[in-house]
Amino acid sequence: MFSDWKQEKTIAALVDEAQALADKLDGAKPHIVDSHAAAVQFWAARYLADGQDLHDLPTWKPQAATRFAAALQVRIAALRKARAYDSSDGLAIWLHTARAVSEPRIVPPLRQIWQHVMEAGSNADIMAEDLLQEEGLPPGPGRRAPVGFGLD
Repeated sequence: MFSDWKQEKTIAALVDEAQALADKLDGAKPHIVDSHAAAVQFWAARYLADGQDLHDLPTWKPQAATRFAAALQVRIAALRKARAYDSSDGLAIWLHTARAVSEPRIVPPLRQIWQHVMEAGSNADIMAEDLLQEEGLPPGPGRRAPVGFGLD
């Protein structure tokens, strides 16, 4: 019984975290949303260069998505420690996407997040291209949301 309560509190915290990001983007200035959208595209292209298409996250098995989310948390912590906040914020959107694979209650705020990403200005695409060039990566797949989490 205690473990059920503890698990419920954990899930509620994850939903709250995703909703906080959705609310942050909702009230953010356009350049902040553009920055998040650019970082999302950057990470999608970076993982794609390593053979992993993040846009396929909704089709992953929950265990694989959970392992991926755990790895992302470590990477985000390292980025934030290095004060690479813009990059870590973009990776956090992929973290929430991975979490939503195994926890459907995260999906509503995640859809809000992806809506903001998809509606970002054209500067987001230019910023993403610049980030990819700086890293020597080929052009990414462009701005698109994983199936089921965007404006479909």
